[in-house]
Amino acid sequence: MDVSVWIWVGTLAGIVAMLAVDLFGHVRKPHAPTLREAAIWSGAYVAIALLFGLFVLWMWGSGFAAEYYAGYITEKSLSVDNLFVFVLIMAAFAVPRENQQKVLFVGIILALVLRTVFILIGAEIVNNWAAIFYLFGAFLIWTAFAQLRHTEETDEKRETWLVRTVRRVVPVTEGFHGDRVWVRHEGRWHITPMLLVMIAIGSADILFAIDSIPAIFGLTQEVYLIFAANAFSLLGLRQLFFLIDGLLDKLVYLNYGLAAILAFIGVKLVIHALHENEVPFINGGEHVDVIPEVSIGFSLTFIVSVLVITTVASLVKTRRDERALEAAGAGTTGSDTTPGSGSGASGEER
Repeated sequence: MDVSVWIWVGTLAGIVAMLAVDLFGHVRKPHAPTLREAAIWSGAYVAIALLFGLFVLWMWGSGFAAEYYAGYITEKSLSVDNLFVFVLIMAAFAVPRENQQKVLFVGIILALVLRTVFILIGAEIVNNWAAIFYLFGAFLIWTAFAQLRHTEETDEKRETWLVRTVRRVVPVTEGFHGDRVWVRHEGRWHITPMLLVMIAIGSADILFAIDSIPAIFGLTQEVYLIFAANAFSLLGLRQLFFLIDGLLDKLVYLNYGLAAILAFIGVKLVIHALHENEVPFINGGEHVDVIPEVSIGFSLTFIVSVLVITTVASLVKTRRDERALEAAGAGTTGSDTTPGSGSGASGEER
C-alpha cells in the first residue's frame, strides 16, 4: 500500500480541522450537550469514518477498504467499552456535566498522541520481528479472559488509588473551580479536581491502547489504516459518551462480545505467526502452513455479527428484566392495598 506524503498531510489536516471544530464549536463554552446534539454529531463522525473507507476503496481497492472497516469497527466497539470506565471516573470525581466535554476532549487529544506513538513503535517491531505476532496473539487471548472477569469495582479501586497518590504529592482544592485546572488558594498554587480527572482519563487511555493496538495489528499491518481507524474511532468518542451515557447499563453482554472479538483476533494472530514462523523451536524455524489464514472478509463478518448479536441479546435481557421488576412492583402494590390487610387500620391508630 503506497501512501504519499500529501495524503498523510491531508489526513492529518482533516483530523486537526475536526478537533478545531470540536474545540471552538462545542468544548470552549461549557455546557451539557442535549441528546439531539450528541446524536447529530455522533452520526456525523460515523458518516465521515464510513466515507473515508470509500476513499480507501477508491485509492487502494476493496482489500484495504475491508481492512480499514474491520479495524474501525473493532476500535469503535472497544471505545464503547472504554466509556464504561469514563463514566466511573466522572462519577468518582463528581465532574459537573457542563465540564465533562472539556475532560473528554483533552482525553481524546492524549489518546491520539499516545496511540500514534504506540502504532509507530508497533509497526517498527512488526517489520523487524515477526515473532511478535505470537506475543500479540497470546496477549489478546489473555485479555479476552480478563474481559470476562471485568467488574466496575476494579475500576473504582484503580481510580481511588490514583486520587490518593496524587493528593499526597501535590495540593488539590476541595472542589471544582469552573473548568480551571489550577488556582491560587491561600497563597499557594493548587491543582483542581479538573486536572486530576484529565490525568485519570489519560491514564485509562494508555491501558486501552495496550489492548487495542495489538488487536488492530491482527487485522491490518498498514500503518496508515491503523492510524486512521484509531483516529476516527476516537474523534466521535466525546459525542458518543453523552449519547449513550444512559444506555451503557443496558449493554449487559458487551464484555462477552468484546471477549469473543479479542479472542478471535488473538487466534488469527497466532495463525499468522505460524505462517510467518522463524522461531527455531517451532517446526525447526520453518513456516507452518497447515492451518489456513483467516481472510479479512471473514474477520469483518465475524466482528459485525458478534456486535449485533451482543447488542440485541443485551437489549432483550434488559427489557425482560425491566418487565419483571414492573410486574414485581405491581404485585407488591396490590398486596399492600388488599382490603383486610390491616395496614389502613394500623395507620389510623398511629
